[in-house]
Amino acid sequence: MGLRSWLQPKVITDEMHRATLFEIVFDLVFVFALTRVTSFMNQRPTPLTLTQGFIDLLLLWISWLTYAWLHNQARADIGVIRAGTTTAMAAVFVAGLAIPSAWGSTGKITSPLILALAYITLRALHSILYTLAAAGNRRLHITLKLYAVTTVLSWPPLIAGAILGGTTQTVLWATALGIDYLGGYLSTRLSGWPLHSPSHFSERHSLVLIIALGESLISVGAGAGTARPHPDVVVAALLAFLSTVCLWRLYSESAAVVAEQALTRQTGIRRSRMGGNAYSRAHFPLILGIVYIALGIEQVLAELARARLSAGIDARLSWTATAALFGGATLYLLGRVVFLRLTTRTVTPEQLFAPAIALLLLPAARELPSLAALGLFTAFLIALAVYEHSVTPALVSDEGDAITPP
Repeated sequence: MGLRSWLQPKVITDEMHRATLFEIVFDLVFVFALTRVTSFMNQRPTPLTLTQGFIDLLLLWISWLTYAWLHNQARADIGVIRAGTTTAMAAVFVAGLAIPSAWGSTGKITSPLILALAYITLRALHSILYTLAAAGNRRLHITLKLYAVTTVLSWPPLIAGAILGGTTQTVLWATALGIDYLGGYLSTRLSGWPLHSPSHFSERHSLVLIIALGESLISVGAGAGTARPHPDVVVAALLAFLSTVCLWRLYSESAAVVAEQALTRQTGIRRSRMGGNAYSRAHFPLILGIVYIALGIEQVLAELARARLSAGIDARLSWTATAALFGGATLYLLGRVVFLRLTTRTVTPEQLFAPAIALLLLPAARELPSLAALGLFTAFLIALAVYEHSVTPALVSDEGDAITPP
């Protein structure tokens, strides 16, 4: 190996390419940053911090998905792409370190500015690497130039917001990331990004979702603290575990496989647009929902821990925490509906109504003790997963071909 292996030319992927172990390491660093977003929102869960957490998550998601597209174009674990991706991991790691304090300080070299500069580094490095990987592909070079315009336009408000702080920071950062996200959509519609391997692309999104679901389990430890487990805490932890399993089954059994088959059937620009819409965009509500659910679970465990220390009763969750838990489920299930609609063109009645039911349960959960609210949340997911497993029919794609879940 050595330096020569890091400097060898890129290797363009083909139809049979699959996710590499190196990309999983990239995902682990990404999910470390996700845990930092949850830590930030958990410090003082309010509507404002949930909004700021949303902005942080969008920043991280744009960073991750741009590299997912890059690694579908050229292998992530070989040559200059590997060296550049390693540098990108370091930038994501620095961004994760800065996130919990990225909304509370102003000045020259502060956490908001560090986070903004880490993001700019990620995006600039991505443009360079993708340009190298696109050698000889004239259409892809046009796409990269279109995307570069909106990418650079998003940087001034990002820097200005980091320096000014306060409400201005929230507005400017939302604007900056909106510009960047819109740029990805427009470049997909106007010119398109080649999607070489649908198996790799769907696998990458499934893997990052699995790792993100681990955040729900990490939140159990964060919420419970280091004290000796109490029976109520153990019950809550088991409920969190069951809800995590259900969330994964609702994605893998009811959506992931059939969507990958639908993506594989597409070719050319249709495959590119399906990948951009169904995976790059529709998966963001899934990840967002998981992080908000993790925050809600952490708040339940923290409330139980406080009740145990004060020898008090299991108090109710705040409106914000309840909204994070059940609103997160609503986002997750809504993202699944959009994902299926954009791939298989088929959504069953239970999949369509599930997000609304989760939202309708929110007021009732607010009136329950925190452990009972988590129990209601878990019971809903278990019932949905069991029902879908028992009645899931063979789906039919928009071409009329049968797509049968495992």
